[in-house]
Amino acid sequence: MRSGFLVLVASGVLAVVVGGGCGATKNAAINLKETFGYAKRDQLVDAVKDTRDEQQAAKKQFASALDEFMAVTGAKGGELETRYKKLSDQYDKAESRANAVKDEISHTERVAKLVFEEWRAELAQYNSPDLRRQSERLLDDTQGRYDRLITVMKSAASKMDPVLAAFRDQKLFLKHNLTARAIASLQDNADRMQNDIAGLIKEMEQAIAESNEFIEAMQKEGA
Repeated sequence: MRSGFLVLVASGVLAVVVGGGCGATKNAAINLKETFGYAKRDQLVDAVKDTRDEQQAAKKQFASALDEFMAVTGAKGGELETRYKKLSDQYDKAESRANAVKDEISHTERVAKLVFEEWRAELAQYNSPDLRRQSERLLDDTQGRYDRLITVMKSAASKMDPVLAAFRDQKLFLKHNLTARAIASLQDNADRMQNDIAGLIKEMEQAIAESNEFIEAMQKEGA
């Protein structure tokens, strides 16, 4: 993300935020950035990068949460309170990361919608039929790559909620049952938790790979 650029236009974006509704405000902010030289196409590439980076961070956090869950299942006596607190902290961090991923996906969708709407509308402005056809083919190819990407991103993101729900159940159960019997109950769920998180991580890795391919293709076309 162009942090220097964002600082430069911060006052302008703030004025837009004050003056409009949520969806319209965010669209206006995207358009405002373009007036300062930050093209929508570049904003889309950066949005995909940011989403990819959040997914990478979320993947690591869910793996850490699983490690802590497995540590709890092997805890003894006086360790239980400490392990519970660590598990609770890991859950909170995983939930925060999941929300960040969803926010970045929403932003990516918003930028992409503006990019493709504008691109398609501008096809009518061509005088040259050959250039218009070339641009339309490129648009269709880019839209197709994006559609595949956002489908994979959203599929991976949707897998986070059931994993978080399962973690939340375990955390709530432990909160009032820090006993050997409670730990034995958690051990019964350990395999399922491992499988669920392994599946989530696999999907997130696929989304990250798709993101990298999309970014590379967009940068190559823009070179």
